[in-house]
Amino acid sequence: MKKLILFFVLIITVSFDSPQEDAYDVGEFFKFRIHYGIVNAGYATLEVKDATINNKKTFHIVGKGYTTGMSRFFFKVDDLYESYIDKETKNPYRFVRKIDEGGYTKNQEGFFNQSVNKVVVKDYKHKTEKTLYIPKNTQDILSTFYYLRNHPNIDKLKIGESVTIDMFFDDETTKFKLKFVGRENITTKFGVVPSMIFRPLVQSGRVFKEQESLTVWISDDDNKVPLRIKASLAVGSIKADIDAYKGLKKPFKTKQ
Repeated sequence: MKKLILFFVLIITVSFDSPQEDAYDVGEFFKFRIHYGIVNAGYATLEVKDATINNKKTFHIVGKGYTTGMSRFFFKVDDLYESYIDKETKNPYRFVRKIDEGGYTKNQEGFFNQSVNKVVVKDYKHKTEKTLYIPKNTQDILSTFYYLRNHPNIDKLKIGESVTIDMFFDDETTKFKLKFVGRENITTKFGVVPSMIFRPLVQSGRVFKEQESLTVWISDDDNKVPLRIKASLAVGSIKADIDAYKGLKKPFKTKQ
């Protein structure tokens, strides 16, 4: 269950084409119940707040992940991810990463200068600072989800097609690639919801069983809500289901 919130954020990320009106707004909140096998392992939350950075209006995204009950006794997880996203460009200004996973800790901040394609990463645990080059419009791990929710032209994606985005994580930029699988009506706590299905392509061997071990269901509406996630790990499996939500910009549609 190590890096629980990292898995969660990675596998809810989807990508589309033409930008349009924001799919989210300040006040949006999601909560997800996470199971490791048959065990209720913990929860993850995503929340959109308001903030001003260097006189620029931004969305302040806060993502948290934590274990509960017996899972916490065996493996304590307290993860915090934050991102400050320019409301106009949809690119991140700053990210925060504070994690504690069974004693493994990180405490970092990153400061983007998109105009010169650089990011300054401050590591408070190791008391280091480094400047790294990034491609244009690079996202951090949390801003990726919100950046791509604003590209809902799903009609241009055919089954089997893949999409990519530049994402900065762990001092490097990677090409995060996803494949569109199809559509399905799934049963959730809130009713039956039409959904789109994606499979992110991940590195196999270390944690996941194979390259396409992850599957994510996203609501097939203007909100692009992450509904369900399944991941086959090297040992066991993780499943996450939406447990609560509020502040959606558009009505949440369910089938009657």
